[in-house]
Amino acid sequence: MKNIIERGLAMSKKISSKKIAELANVSQSTVSRAFDPKSGVSTKTRKKVLDIADEFNYKPNALARGLITNKSKLVGIAMKEKQNPFYYEALSLFTQKLRGYGFSVLFMYTENEEIQQEEIAKFWEYNVEAIIVTDALLSSDMVKKLKNANIPVVLFNREDDDLQCNSVSSDNIYASQAIAQYFYNKNFEKILYVSGKNNTSTNRDRFYGFNSFFEKKKKKIDVIEGDFTFETAYQLTLDYLKEGNRPNGIFGANDITALGILEATKEMKINVPDDIEIIGFDDIKMASWPNNQLTTWSQPLDLMVNETIKILLEGNLIKNKRIKIKGDFKFRKTTSNKTR
Repeated sequence: MKNIIERGLAMSKKISSKKIAELANVSQSTVSRAFDPKSGVSTKTRKKVLDIADEFNYKPNALARGLITNKSKLVGIAMKEKQNPFYYEALSLFTQKLRGYGFSVLFMYTENEEIQQEEIAKFWEYNVEAIIVTDALLSSDMVKKLKNANIPVVLFNREDDDLQCNSVSSDNIYASQAIAQYFYNKNFEKILYVSGKNNTSTNRDRFYGFNSFFEKKKKKIDVIEGDFTFETAYQLTLDYLKEGNRPNGIFGANDITALGILEATKEMKINVPDDIEIIGFDDIKMASWPNNQLTTWSQPLDLMVNETIKILLEGNLIKNKRIKIKGDFKFRKTTSNKTR
């Protein structure tokens, strides 16, 4: 009778792990470990705990379980760029794939160029098991502190030779040289590169690959210094075109930049691709929209995310691994054809 009353009371309100432990006649830590298939809890005890938990619609508190098991099952993701959909697509994919491994994502948006001590402290507070840093900067001192705390760090879609941590990125130099080769094969006389932020490894590598190709061909290209945003690329390209410049081919450092360029050519009533061909970089979903149909270099996002998670699962066993994945062209309507 007493047990029936207890069950009735438990079902009338949110039940705690302590109550589940009492009903299953096990310790509270056993309840927590029962939800981890890799723990040493016996099959019989696990089934008993899970059956009672299911009866009362009990879901374990991830933070509380982390204190008991010393495993939070949380991965921190730090991001700065809020205008580039590529990173939001990456965040969605990370969340989906990490869930398959039993992890949840703790997302942190930073407004600073470099991640601050107090921002990383948030990750420490929640006892994250690993950190993924996308476009924000991280000091070598911070990386050292994280390593000392046994928290693996992976740089995603960027690399930094000064930081002693792993990275996964697109092979930006290979990609930009392939784009340069495409323009060269078309016998284009005037070429323009609209850059991203100069302090990013992605822009440095894309500019280096693109410009060095033409330098070897003894050909000078025009360069507009952008910042990876639509508004800046649109306005600067519009000013450039209004000065009477008519490049045959334009390479935007990312798709958002290329879409700003495309909007500027529409404003000037320039025919794309007959008069100017435009190529972006990333292959975000907006690139394929009917009004855009942007030719771009497609980053293998799915593979990049998989490789990042693989490094995280191996923890600090891997030291300073640099993974670069090539990707490929995605031809659409802002270029006329693959080759002339």
